[in-house]
Amino acid sequence: MSKNYPIFVKRDLDGFFGLFIDNLVQLLAIVFLCGSHCGMSGESARFLIAYILPGAALSLIVGNVFYAWQAHRLAAREGRDDITALPYGINTPSLLVYIFFVMGPAFRDAKGLGLSDDAAAAMAWKLGLVACLGSGIIEFAGSFVAERIRKSTPRAALLSTLAGIAIGFISMTFALQIFQKPLVAMLPLAVVLITYFSRTRFPLGLPGGLIAVVLGTAMAWLMTVVSHFWIDAPEWSGTAAMNPKAVFTASDGIGVYAPQFVGGEIWQILAQPKQWIGYLSVIIPMGLFNVIGSLQNIESAEASGDSFDTRSSLAVNGVGTIAAALFGSCFPTTIYIGHPGWKGLGARAGYSTLNGIVVTAICLTGTVGLINSIVPMEAGIAIVLWIGIVITAQAFQATPKEHAPAVAMGLFPAIAAWGMTVAHGSFLAAGGTTMQQLLSDRTDTLVNGFLLHAMISIERGYIFTCMILSAISVCLIDRRFTAAGIWATVAALFAMTGLTHAYQLGGNSFDFLYILQQPDEGSLAFRGTGIAVGYLLFAALAFAMGRYSNRIGAESAH
Repeated sequence: MSKNYPIFVKRDLDGFFGLFIDNLVQLLAIVFLCGSHCGMSGESARFLIAYILPGAALSLIVGNVFYAWQAHRLAAREGRDDITALPYGINTPSLLVYIFFVMGPAFRDAKGLGLSDDAAAAMAWKLGLVACLGSGIIEFAGSFVAERIRKSTPRAALLSTLAGIAIGFISMTFALQIFQKPLVAMLPLAVVLITYFSRTRFPLGLPGGLIAVVLGTAMAWLMTVVSHFWIDAPEWSGTAAMNPKAVFTASDGIGVYAPQFVGGEIWQILAQPKQWIGYLSVIIPMGLFNVIGSLQNIESAEASGDSFDTRSSLAVNGVGTIAAALFGSCFPTTIYIGHPGWKGLGARAGYSTLNGIVVTAICLTGTVGLINSIVPMEAGIAIVLWIGIVITAQAFQATPKEHAPAVAMGLFPAIAAWGMTVAHGSFLAAGGTTMQQLLSDRTDTLVNGFLLHAMISIERGYIFTCMILSAISVCLIDRRFTAAGIWATVAALFAMTGLTHAYQLGGNSFDFLYILQQPDEGSLAFRGTGIAVGYLLFAALAFAMGRYSNRIGAESAH
C-alpha cells in the first residue's frame, strides 16, 4: 500500500453515507418485497434472517474489501493519493427483477399447487438461489469475454431492455407507492430530486439520501400520532403504517446469524430442470446486463482517471454473487454506477471498507427487521425511483443519437409485461370471469380496449423480445440488413421453442409452454408458431433487402 494513500480520509464519510443509504434502502426493499411477494413473513421470515441477509453480508464484505484493496494497489503503483475505490453493492435491478419474475411467480405457483405458505416460501427462496448462482456464473465467465459480448450486442439492445424494466417495474411501481402515501413519501421525493436533479448540496454537506430517509421516517411517525386524533380524514387513510409494538417484536429477532452453506438446497432444484429452466429467459439477460453494466462502470472510472484492471474487477464481482447464492442470498452484487460522483465527493478507499463493515454487521445481527419496523419503506423508495429514472435516461444517453428509436422500440415488450402484471392482478382480485374463459373462443378478445392475448404472449420471455426488437432496429438504422435478418431468425427460433410468446392458461394462471411440452389438462394452450412464421417472413425480407442493397451499391460503384 502507498504510504501517501491513507486508509481513511474525512471525505470518506460523505461517500460512506451515500453508499450506505443506498444499501440500506435495498435491504429494506428485500425485507418488504420478499415478505409481500414471496411469503417470507411471520414464521417464514426465517429465510430472510437466517439465510438471505447473512449471505448478502458475506457477498458485500468480500467485494467492498477487495475494491478498497484494489484502490490501495493502484495508488501504490501510480504513486497517487486521489484514487477512489469502485462502489459496490447489491444489484437493484436484479433484486427487483428476481423478486417480481422468479421468486414471486415461484411462490404463487407453489401456492396454486396446494403447498403451505412456508413450503411455497421455501420454493421461492430456492429458485432465487438458482437465479443468483446463474447470474454469478455469467458475471464470472463474462470477465474473460466482456469485450467480445459488448462488441457483438448493440448497446441499445441491452440498455433498452433494462430501461423498459425500469419504467414499469421500478419507476412506475414505486411512483404509485409514493402517491399512495404522499404525506410520508412526497417530502423524501423532493429531497432526492433536489439532490440529484439540481446537484445542490444540503447544509453541512449532509447526503440527500440520509436526509430523505430521516424526514420520511419522521413524517411516518408523526402521521401515526396524528391519526389517533384525525380518524375521519379520508385523505389520510392508510398513511399511518407504523406500529410501535412492531419495534419491540422486531427487537426479539436480534442475535448473531452466521452465513450457512446451502449448496445442497441449490442442488435439489438443479436436479429438477423443469423447476428452473423457464426462468432462464430472466437469468441469462440479467447476467449479461450485470456484466455489461459493470464493464461500463469500470470504463466510467477510467474516464475519471482511475484505471482499474477490467478482468479482476469483473471476476470478483462474479465471485461475490456466487458467494451470495452459495450462502443463502438470492440477490446478485454489482459494481455501481456513479464512481465519478464518489470521486467528486473526495472519497477514497475508506468509504468502501466502512460500508462493507457496517452493512455486514446489520445483516449478521438481525437488526434489519428492527430498522424496517422503525423506517417505513416510503421513506426510501424515492431513491429507488431515482435509480429507475437514471437507468431509463442512460439507455438514451449512452447510445448513439441515431439509435434512440431502437431504444424506444425495445421498451414496448417490457411496458406491455408490466401492464399484463397489473391486468393479471386485477383478474385475481375481481374473482369473476377468468382470463381463460375470456380467451377460450377468440384470442382477439378486447378487454376494455386491450388485446389480452397479445399482452400475455408478449409477456412470455419479454426480456429476450426487448433485446431482439431493439437489436433488429439498430441493424436497420445502420442499414445492416443481413444482421437484422439473423436477429429475426433468432427471434423465430425462440418463439418456436417456447422461450418467448408461447403460453398455457388455466383460469388466471399462465405459464410457459415449451416445444415438446404437453399442456396441462383443461388449460388453454397457445404456441408461438404463428409469431415464429412472422419473424421468419421478416428475416426473409431483411435478407432480400440486404442482397438488393449490395447489388445497388455494386452497380453504383461502377
